[in-house]
Amino acid sequence: MTHLQTCNVTIAVKFLIITRADAPIIHRAEKFGVKYILLDRKQTFEQELLDLLKENNVHLIVLAGFMRKLSEDFLQEYTGDIINIHPALLPKFGGKGMFGMRVHEKVFRANEKFSGASVHYVNERYDEGEIIAQRKIPIDHCTSAEEIAREVLKIEHQLYPEVIERLALEYLKLCN
Repeated sequence: MTHLQTCNVTIAVKFLIITRADAPIIHRAEKFGVKYILLDRKQTFEQELLDLLKENNVHLIVLAGFMRKLSEDFLQEYTGDIINIHPALLPKFGGKGMFGMRVHEKVFRANEKFSGASVHYVNERYDEGEIIAQRKIPIDHCTSAEEIAREVLKIEHQLYPEVIERLALEYLKLCN
């Protein structure tokens, strides 16, 4: 198990779930000694995941690059928090099919002056859960969707760990 030391809280990464045996994140997981588990059967994915979460007493699920919609049954059954990061300022440029470069291309075509990242709770609708945090950056200097993507990724890498730390601190305060 890997522990990430943030400013005030040690956060234990219990495991990483992958849905493809060739997921590029495997190499990073191995590098940092993070256990990963392949759950590639769509029919049993949610039940297997619920079992793992309960066995390991997981309080927070952090989605990153996760392209499946979790069912209402799963969301009601899991008692912890589930968060996701989105590469735009929600509620704009969110929803079904809005992920990765699709988001940045749409932002670029809309001639937006700003973009950013949003961290939100996951609910039964794509990108419509309560927004936890957003970080806005100017993109009027960007000349392509790819350039916007690079700028937004920097923000995502700052914002997500900050939100995870804040949620962990809030959880600890509730438990103590």
